[in-house]
Amino acid sequence: MIQILSIDHIRERIDDAAVIDRMRQALMAQSRGECDTPMPMHLSTGTLEKPGGEVHMKSSYRRGGKYFALKMASTFGGVGNGMMMLASAETGEPVALLEDAGHLTDVRTAAVAAMVARELGREDRTIGILGSGIQARLTARFYKRVLPLERVVLWGRTAERVEDCAREIEKFAAVTIAKSPAEVAASARLIVTCTASHEALLKQRDLLDGFHISAVGADSVGKRELDPEILRRADLILADSMAQCAKLGELQHAPDQVTRAIEIGSFCEAPRAVKSSVADFTGLGVEDLFIAEMIYTK
Repeated sequence: MIQILSIDHIRERIDDAAVIDRMRQALMAQSRGECDTPMPMHLSTGTLEKPGGEVHMKSSYRRGGKYFALKMASTFGGVGNGMMMLASAETGEPVALLEDAGHLTDVRTAAVAAMVARELGREDRTIGILGSGIQARLTARFYKRVLPLERVVLWGRTAERVEDCAREIEKFAAVTIAKSPAEVAASARLIVTCTASHEALLKQRDLLDGFHISAVGADSVGKRELDPEILRRADLILADSMAQCAKLGELQHAPDQVTRAIEIGSFCEAPRAVKSSVADFTGLGVEDLFIAEMIYTK
């Protein structure tokens, strides 16, 4: 019989520190070739009735595991929704439906980005965030777990949303609202971009030496947040999946840099500090599998 977990039950079972560690395990398993994680499927403007809506569908199975996962996450009018399902890897029978309204996707995205900052040995007290949605709020929450975070420099397109976001982030750090992405880059060496932009928000000339950028917004064809010259300047390029990032992430706009990239899971096997870096995140089905299993079995 299928177990149904509501969003309230799911929130109660989230342990931030444990999720960060779980995402490390997921990406390492993926890079080792232990998981079958197909390319995502997308529905977006042009295939949906509501302009601006998008739906992402992902799946994964780890060989030897008890379950495989199917995930649907959507955004319509800036509001997220979705669900995850775990099914038996022996019979195909659904065992758990996680009615998370897209929350676990947001959580694992913030957690995996924070994990990379930890693996890089970052000790930033100030971070910059581009974006003012739920992902920006979760970014502050999870980076607080891995950094001595004191200040967030925040930018977004809509003043009212930025102010609301700032009030939430103030639970974790002092907030300075910036007038432009360039102002964020002038104030912080560690920057997280979490927007739905289709044009570069950060330019190479904006960045301070010793930067790290976690780019989580570009997760489908045409999206971008970074000037490709930023990737060319970086000493290290990390990708959650080489195949996905080359097609869906920031690397789709800098194909000449794909061969320089290292998968995050491989980097976690032998982490090292570097002067400047970019992490390209497109979001993997294996992350959904690992967090769904964690919530279901807890």
